[in-house]
Amino acid sequence: MSRFPARRLVLFSAALPGLALAQEPAAPTDPNEIVVTARFRNESIQDVPIAITALKGDALAQKNLNNLQDIAAIVPTVDFRAGASNKDRTVFIRGVGTITTSPGVEPSVSTVVDGVVLTRPGQSTLDLVDIDRIEVLRGPQGTLFGKNASAGVINIVSKTPTNDFHLSAQASYFEGDEYRFRAGASGAIIEDKLLFSVTGLIAGFDGNVKNLVTGNDVNGYKRRGGRAKLVAKPSETVTLTFNADYLWGRDDVPTGVFASTDRVAYPTGAVATNPTLAAILAAEGVTPSLNNRTVASSFDSDVRDKNYGGSVQADIEIGDATLTSITAYREWKNAQHQDWDSFSLLTAPGITGTLTQGEDRGRVNSSQISQELRFTSAKGGLIDYVVGLYFLKAKTDEVYRRDITRLINGATVNNSGIAHYGIESDNFAAYGEANVNFTPSFRAIVGGRVIQDELQFYHNRVSDAPAAGVPGIAASISNTGSTSKTDYTARLGLQYDLASDAQVYATYSRGYKGQAYNVFFNMPQNAVEPLAPETSNSYEVGFKASALENRLQASIAAYITKFSGYQTNFQDSFQGALVTRLTNAGDVSSRGVEGDFTFRPIDPLNIGFNFAYTDAKIDKFNCPANATCTNFDGQPLPYAPKWKLHGDVTYTVALGDTLGLELNTDYSYKSKTQYSITQTPDTVQPGYGIWNASIALVGDRDGHRWSLRGIVKNIADKHYSTFLAYGAVAGLSRFVPRDNDRYFGVTGSVDF
Repeated sequence: MSRFPARRLVLFSAALPGLALAQEPAAPTDPNEIVVTARFRNESIQDVPIAITALKGDALAQKNLNNLQDIAAIVPTVDFRAGASNKDRTVFIRGVGTITTSPGVEPSVSTVVDGVVLTRPGQSTLDLVDIDRIEVLRGPQGTLFGKNASAGVINIVSKTPTNDFHLSAQASYFEGDEYRFRAGASGAIIEDKLLFSVTGLIAGFDGNVKNLVTGNDVNGYKRRGGRAKLVAKPSETVTLTFNADYLWGRDDVPTGVFASTDRVAYPTGAVATNPTLAAILAAEGVTPSLNNRTVASSFDSDVRDKNYGGSVQADIEIGDATLTSITAYREWKNAQHQDWDSFSLLTAPGITGTLTQGEDRGRVNSSQISQELRFTSAKGGLIDYVVGLYFLKAKTDEVYRRDITRLINGATVNNSGIAHYGIESDNFAAYGEANVNFTPSFRAIVGGRVIQDELQFYHNRVSDAPAAGVPGIAASISNTGSTSKTDYTARLGLQYDLASDAQVYATYSRGYKGQAYNVFFNMPQNAVEPLAPETSNSYEVGFKASALENRLQASIAAYITKFSGYQTNFQDSFQGALVTRLTNAGDVSSRGVEGDFTFRPIDPLNIGFNFAYTDAKIDKFNCPANATCTNFDGQPLPYAPKWKLHGDVTYTVALGDTLGLELNTDYSYKSKTQYSITQTPDTVQPGYGIWNASIALVGDRDGHRWSLRGIVKNIADKHYSTFLAYGAVAGLSRFVPRDNDRYFGVTGSVDF
């Protein structure tokens, strides 16, 4: 039997789940260094003048953190909007994100997978498969990553195969019949010339909400998918990387779980009761509350996604420089069948009031093709730089049908409408960013990107509804429109190395998010004027340092970002139903301080701590046309808690040369969060903390690694809502997170 030092065992086990920060060694002799590619070259995270959090894929999987919503719980600068469909979900960084289902609007946070930008937010909210690391870049990143990165970037990097042959598998089972199985293989087909990796995933969860009408558990999911990579090296200077992935998903998340039948007005606090809704829910057996986990929908919501694509990346070494080409094609298909109202009765015994019911069916077909060509110079000398050209063409077609049922004078009346709409967009860009090295320790950062945007849309709706009077359905219309604009992003900064392991930096960045059309089912007639672009000016200072042979690492950043033409949804009433209208809301700002710290005082002990103080607020609100608004100036932006904290501690006891016992615990805190820009008091989630823990046996014998881990989530059984919003017809609804209640599970993994 080969014997391994206990220190090696401890480092292996700690790298799995203990730290939120990735343990990506630049060399085997330095297991504490984290390497990222935020500037299109391999660099230590401590050397990059950008506020970054890096997460290791294996560590996330061991903790049952499988998508961006899960990751938002442990990265204080990130938040996530939940929804019944991937169309409705989106990511926020530093309190800024875009809430819309319109295909004519870009996200504020760009998601990039292996160098390929995803054009629709729904593409990025599905599960992560075979991930090496995730880099969260905070603040505008439009110079290198493009126009839809005005708030930040989620950079996802999949695993790259090596010459060593590996078989790996991971199986998990959690209380509530949640399961996940992943298996993969990687290695050399021809040593040093042709490498491969392939991974498959099967996962599912019954759900933690009960539909009292169908008798089924809902709020669950199913996933099936995989990822494959082929790396060919036809010569010493040429590397070709072929990526392909496919993920099928099915969700039965309700459109809302009733938390209250009332509505509370802002700023008066006046309560509007709804006795009809209260009576209907009582008759159905639903008791609204902030911990309600029952619905009485007429049917179970059914949302299905197919997300797939491929890319070819060519890297050609020219001396110490590299010429890179990335060609990619992706498709996203979404089909949804949803209960619009979330109840099954039109009225209740003993009352005269009635409510409206609705049934929605929709399909999304989205495709994109992109080409990027960039040149990365050698490091050193007076100037080192990255320059590139970029092209992206995207197309989305949607079909959406709504059927409405009402009681009028005791008779059932049905109305329906169907809309066909879509967009086509083209984006052309030229970019560059350079370091001007005045001395080995002092440099300037200069970058810019010139962008040409072209966007067009069509919208046709046919309905049997009159011009007014049918809740949720407008009369028949037809709209088309197009727009184009040339604009830019920029980045300027100074960086000074205080020592070989410490630096300070100061940067200015200009962000840009393009013009938009609010294309959706109930789009009004003649709504052909595009929303103006959203631009931002951001100022950031930062300090990064490491000590004790990288055992102690610290990163602190302070920033202020001002946005003009902020694009957001505003909740309004339309023909008796609540709708959201996209608008240029005016000027908003985000300012704050954030920090990431890791400390390994002794080999068996890992300590991680991250915090974010965010003051994101409305500076000057522009009320949309034909809407009634209150003065929201000075109020917080949605999904922008003042404080988020995350701490993580792992201690490993060596039970021998090849076996260890690992103890891990982590705690996350989030202060109160307003979910609506209209500032309604009952859409505020109070502050809460979530405490998790795990215990594991880990082993490493002759390079064969394994672990068996018991996990408990939400130890204190703290209930909370990931989203609070008024329902389409009436009442306040909540979205129920997976860890709304304490639950247990076990995860096992092998790698040999």
